[in-house]
Amino acid sequence: MKYISPGSWFSLEYPDNWCEAEEAEDSFLFYNPEKWNGNFRISAYQGENRNYAKDCMADELRHTSGSKPVKVGAWDCVYFAEAFNEEGTDYVSHIWITGCGSISVECSFTVRKGDSPKPGEDIVASLRVRQPDEKPWHDIIPVRVLEINTINEGYDWAVSTLKKQLSKDFTAHETDIANLQRMVDEGKFKPGNRQAWENFGIAFGTILVNEMDGMDWVTVIDGKKEYPALRFADTRLMVYPVSLIWNKVSRGEPCDLKAEYLRIRREAEAVI
Repeated sequence: MKYISPGSWFSLEYPDNWCEAEEAEDSFLFYNPEKWNGNFRISAYQGENRNYAKDCMADELRHTSGSKPVKVGAWDCVYFAEAFNEEGTDYVSHIWITGCGSISVECSFTVRKGDSPKPGEDIVASLRVRQPDEKPWHDIIPVRVLEINTINEGYDWAVSTLKKQLSKDFTAHETDIANLQRMVDEGKFKPGNRQAWENFGIAFGTILVNEMDGMDWVTVIDGKKEYPALRFADTRLMVYPVSLIWNKVSRGEPCDLKAEYLRIRREAEAVI
């Protein structure tokens, strides 16, 4: 699975049965939720000159006891390990300091004492680092925690608003399209209220996910723009719910959500 960090600072590949999890700001966590075999964390830092990554590695070698230079894939790294005990279980954090130019990267893989660090090494080996003067990347990747939070916040707002405005419960199924349509038609929100229309678009997208097997949220990396969208299975069929309603309402164009739903369903059936 491919991951691209917010801002396209770095990308990496992690095992298919792993996932990203909530973590502290500016740090990213990956692990296997079905059978835990370690936590992989990564953070990236930008310095003021193109020697920053090398300087960070040299500094680590000077000041960290037990650190040593190693090669992981194509990357020159400084490696060291830290042992600790938590609730009676012994763990080891394997830590690699690496990077390129003005970007320093710190990776750690925490496992039970005696377990192999290889899964973490494989992720480090897959690392790509983008320099500030390079163009941002363009790609479609599995939905990140950042976009999941955006989806959840938008969906919760839409559900709450529909309940308040229409006294209707929203279950994110096809029958709820009529209530979303009422929000469009009855003028309860101004055409320029972008956030409201984007949130209603997220609610519409959730209906598509629930009603169409194979329709899932992804993250679109489009240069400097990064946002959630839907992709049908492993096809090229993409749907952009966040902008679907907003684009039509803001331009004063008709917005027939049932017609949009049926169009998307037909297109999905056509590529099966």
